[in-house]
Amino acid sequence: MTYDPVSLISPRFLRSSDPCEIVSDNERALLRLARAYPGHSRSEIAARLPLAQQSVHRIIDALAERGLILLGSPRPGTGRGQPSPTVSLNPDFAWTVGLSINTDRAGLCLMPFAGPSETVSIDIGGQGLSESLDRIQDRLAQLLDQRGVAAEKILGLSLGIAGYRIEGTTYNAPLPLHDWSLIELGPLLARRFNLPVWVENGASTAAVGEAMLGVGRHIQSFAYLSFNYGFGGGLILNGELYAGSNGNAGEFSGIVDVEGGKRRPALQLLIARLEAEGMHVPSLEWLRRNFRPDWPGVEAWVDDVTPFTNTLLNAIWSVIDPQAIVFGGEVPRKLADMLIERVTFNNSPRYGNRRRTPKLIVSDLEGEPSAVGAAALPFKTCVF
Repeated sequence: MTYDPVSLISPRFLRSSDPCEIVSDNERALLRLARAYPGHSRSEIAARLPLAQQSVHRIIDALAERGLILLGSPRPGTGRGQPSPTVSLNPDFAWTVGLSINTDRAGLCLMPFAGPSETVSIDIGGQGLSESLDRIQDRLAQLLDQRGVAAEKILGLSLGIAGYRIEGTTYNAPLPLHDWSLIELGPLLARRFNLPVWVENGASTAAVGEAMLGVGRHIQSFAYLSFNYGFGGGLILNGELYAGSNGNAGEFSGIVDVEGGKRRPALQLLIARLEAEGMHVPSLEWLRRNFRPDWPGVEAWVDDVTPFTNTLLNAIWSVIDPQAIVFGGEVPRKLADMLIERVTFNNSPRYGNRRRTPKLIVSDLEGEPSAVGAAALPFKTCVF
């Protein structure tokens, strides 16, 4: 039987009229507006939906009764007639747990239905699957206790893992994560945490986080470049994650052969270059926090990876034509700026005109991008 996390969602979150979903299509549309325009009045929300005002009022009342939204006092000076209450998401309706697994550490994110999330890093370098999960569970219990979040408030857990999908929730991760590879992670983690568990490639979960909390608030279609131990990415098209037919859209390193892959912008290769120059780089997190463009070897490494980067960005532009390409993952901002400065699009003019090129944007999401995006994934899938 195919593993399906939605079938494991607690009944307390589900609609009584349809126990297979949390919200209807119309409720989903309304909640998206409430998230995009917090504190808007009920009449302002109604004006943005292609529904009769009475229908919108019924939907809002039903969502408020179930605890998904809160109705606040009318804003002063909003015109004549009956004052309209404000509408906002109820942060405590549900919480999610986002987990990212990289080669040297795990990122853990606790996210309320609305409001800022909290992320922590956990060292799992050199540890196997079982030992890593023990450490993650202990840290999660501490977070839940610190925030006063009851277990029944957790909608689910989502995992973003480095590697490509084989099928279902089975992934092929880099060698340091061999214990996590070639096994069905969804059912295993669902039993371990007693929660519904979604599993995605870590770069894809980071792209989802960017879609919900970053540039996706203003841009509907973009490619996300994830600079981590390896290098990959994700695609957000019309506001939704495009996973591809096999779940591996965004495996950008696949555009070159093994030899060409040695010049892709994977941060493991930058670390190797820096250590060859006599520096000690203990982790990707240390690199991100302490990076300086004038370190020996940095300029040469950027020059080495520029041909790959230009080829990739021109391919994305030509095939997908996104509004933006986001430089994200664990790349230090100053390093991303150096890469962007060297980008050249193959954009020869015709009759004095050139094609419009995508904006190149450095992600400003803080914390653990893949874990934040993983935490956002159940909400994105089931509610928004």
